Amino acid sequence: MNAIVDVGGGLRGIYASGVLDRLMDMGVGCGLFIGVSAGSANGCSYLAGQARRNLRFLRDYSGRKEYMGLAVLRKTGSYLDLEYVYGTLSRSDGEDPLDYGAIAANPARFLVVASNARTGQPRYFEKSDIRQDDYSVMSASSAIPFVCRPVFIEGEPYYDGALADPVPVKKAFDLGADRVGLILTKPRNVPRTKGRDDLFAAAIERKYPLAAKNLRLRAKRYNDSVSWALEREREGSCLIVAPEETYGVDTLTRDRARLMALYEEGYRDGAALAEFFRQ
Repeated sequence: MNAIVDVGGGLRGIYASGVLDRLMDMGVGCGLFIGVSAGSANGCSYLAGQARRNLRFLRDYSGRKEYMGLAVLRKTGSYLDLEYVYGTLSRSDGEDPLDYGAIAANPARFLVVASNARTGQPRYFEKSDIRQDDYSVMSASSAIPFVCRPVFIEGEPYYDGALADPVPVKKAFDLGADRVGLILTKPRNVPRTKGRDDLFAAAIERKYPLAAKNLRLRAKRYNDSVSWALEREREGSCLIVAPEETYGVDTLTRDRARLMALYEEGYRDGAALAEFFRQ
């Protein structure tokens, strides 16, 4: 079974959307898709066969005042309006609806990783947890701590899946994958640093201490998992697809030219993943 793991990365996820668009254009599917954060949104469009949909979201819609910014923060308490992304735009009556029926009909297994803010444990939501016009699972996976409020599902608060399992490549093999395409949105040789993780952890620690602990460990877990994937790559069971250049695109960068350059790099690199799956 071929599997794809998309680790997300905010608007850097446009690189992965390019990779996946190339696969769609080449008619290449998979048996398992695991998405983390923005990677879950990429997975939705890929499994639905909606090429260029995530390009529109990340390049075009992200520049809107309704998508993110200080006005959104004042209105919702979150800098990024996940309800606008996964609700207003994505519902069946929205501007750019997700083809839920196509996802449901796709035989591939789809897992969306979110982090329980209360317990600190990962939750791997299945396709059966997603329903027409209820895409809260993807919102939960994409809820960056401090930038967003947690998303509640069945009474439990969830944050970005990267807190608990930032690179779920082992999970893919545990579920029976023979070949795994791991899509990163940072260069493979650039280790993840803590950045603002400690600052954001301090902001949520009082209410969600275990989520804060996970946030402080995120960089180490990411780097350890990428190192493990590199070993699998040397053995031939994994292919890491990652940009050589990110063009200054960070989690919340909205520069259209830079985003497009990163997308085009991903589209070029997608051919290597297609070849790997077809071997």
